[in-house]
Amino acid sequence: MSTQDRLTDALYGLGWGTVKKLPEPAAVRLGRTIADLAWKQRGKGVQRLESNYARVVPGASPERLAELSRAGMRSYLRYWMESFRLPAWSKERIEDGFNVKDLHHLTEGLAAGKGVVLALPHLANWDLAGAWVTTKLGIPFTTVAERLKPETLYDRFVAYREGLGMEVLPHSGGTTFGTLARRLRDGGLVCLVADRDLSASGVEVDFFGDTARMPAGPALLAQQTGALLLPVTLWYDDSPVMRGRIHPEVEVPEPGTRAEKTSAMTQALADTFATGIADHPEDWHMLQRLWLADLDPEKGRP
Repeated sequence: MSTQDRLTDALYGLGWGTVKKLPEPAAVRLGRTIADLAWKQRGKGVQRLESNYARVVPGASPERLAELSRAGMRSYLRYWMESFRLPAWSKERIEDGFNVKDLHHLTEGLAAGKGVVLALPHLANWDLAGAWVTTKLGIPFTTVAERLKPETLYDRFVAYREGLGMEVLPHSGGTTFGTLARRLRDGGLVCLVADRDLSASGVEVDFFGDTARMPAGPALLAQQTGALLLPVTLWYDDSPVMRGRIHPEVEVPEPGTRAEKTSAMTQALADTFATGIADHPEDWHMLQRLWLADLDPEKGRP
């Protein structure tokens, strides 16, 4: 393991070992302080966040984008402070920490014996939403995690999420799709963060007026298993409670090839994600390149 990898792993270990012991007001202050320092330094992540916000809020002035990126970094660090502390939260704190609208889309789907795929973007704290599902609703679910470097860091994330009641599969695992399909055919729940493709087999979608690539997995799973595909959006307000909404089902189109159906369903997901992100852009934690024009200018639109 390289020195950089050891340092990265040690810093995350320090976060989970130390931050979770802080009183909540102290953790909130620490997160905001770190966020403001990072924002002032204007590193690559902050610059990319601001560039992404420029697509979400077209015509925004430089001053408005700076305000958004500062709020975005504060939201991002709120996510990390909460995530570091989640393993130490009481059952009551988790149950009271999330309020979701239109929960009936999920509960009715599961009650009908259908599997359900919840697909969501990098909005607010998806780990808290997952912990709420396993704690408040008592519903186990399966998710997928990107393999991180170093491997010890990936192991930390897997152990952390499994400690919250999630079954975690590796994104790069050759049997991952088959395992997800089995869980759904058994009437289970699968939760996938689905606004950024991590492979070369993603689906091109129109996203805020330009072309991006999003994963095909949610749409393919729904087609192959008959599971419901439900988009989810999350956001923060000024309270300690995160908010969310479960949107109506993205249905499988009747006509068309599998590729055409997958494209239409993934576009429908992208449209719902875009609505949630536009309503709460500061809670979209996308500090990476997303649009094809940013990833490869030759493939992007002129």
